[in-house]
Amino acid sequence: MSPAPTSWDGPDETLAAARRGDRRACDVLLREHQPMIWAVCRRIVGDDHGAADAAQEALIAVVRGLSRFDGRSNVRTWIYRVATNAALDELRRRRRRPETAPEEVLTTMVDTAGAGPGLVDDRLLVDAALADLPPEFRAAVVLRDLVDLDYAEISDILGVPPGTVRSRIARGRRALARRLAGHDGNHTPDDGRPNERPDDGPTGDTALP
Repeated sequence: MSPAPTSWDGPDETLAAARRGDRRACDVLLREHQPMIWAVCRRIVGDDHGAADAAQEALIAVVRGLSRFDGRSNVRTWIYRVATNAALDELRRRRRRPETAPEEVLTTMVDTAGAGPGLVDDRLLVDAALADLPPEFRAAVVLRDLVDLDYAEISDILGVPPGTVRSRIARGRRALARRLAGHDGNHTPDDGRPNERPDDGPTGDTALP
């Protein structure tokens, strides 16, 4: 009997094999997307500990859901939807938990120490600015400016119209820009829920270090 193949001819065959339950194909698929799953969870959740929990939940959900993936959307879009939902679920659970302990903050700072002081400062500032955004704005900004998804993909992931996606991104970017510029130190973020306007267009990009 010839040995089972260890690779597949292109991503479509890898996905098809993973959907049939091939564990090696599933591992390949997860390894391909794991870095961005982690990045999405890290930016939405805001700290390494919670992001690790969310990313783990996302990976488990991907594995469990592969057989039900119907292919109507791009697999990348589907995986990012799973990751985003896992991160938002983690934020909801966090509301019922005590505030982050000081040692967890210290761990986050130590983990980024090798990046150089300037980049660490930038990342911590962005983390703090993102934490001020309502979760739905935070998710939209992260998916656009970190993952570089288009508005249609983000609309699919978040389950809201493209106009609402544009509004959330525009307002989220403005809030980030004010915070990062140091102009709103005492600013209390507006959750935007009653006033989201589909005709709000995007403003200039705010890069996420």
